[in-house]
Amino acid sequence: QVQLVESGGGLVQAGGSLRLSCAASGRTFSSYDMGWFRQAPGKEREFVAAITRSGGTTYLSDSVKGRFTIARDNAKSTVYLQMNSLKPEDTAVYYCAANAGPGNPTSSNKYDYWGQGTQVTVSS
Repeated sequence: QVQLVESGGGLVQAGGSLRLSCAASGRTFSSYDMGWFRQAPGKEREFVAAITRSGGTTYLSDSVKGRFTIARDNAKSTVYLQMNSLKPEDTAVYYCAANAGPGNPTSSNKYDYWGQGTQVTVSS
């Protein structure tokens, strides 16, 4: 098993930046593909970004391409989501997730372990 703890959320004005971190403990971090998802009030959870075990491949949703980047530091067992040019529609609870198996990295069904989430609020 792996435990995930997100941090770095907060309130920011539109156009600002935040960096989310997700620290993992438990099994070897490099055994997991990692993903970020978000859920806004009244909406379904949606894919934001994912990164493969080695960090060699990343995936971004169309809504965040060009603004967000995902990275990982396996030595620190941490995955990051750098969010720039934030918009009010980015407001949501952001969750990190981990999966050791195969499958579509953009699908929440692929992920076995989830953090508790961190709130991101972007004011206009």
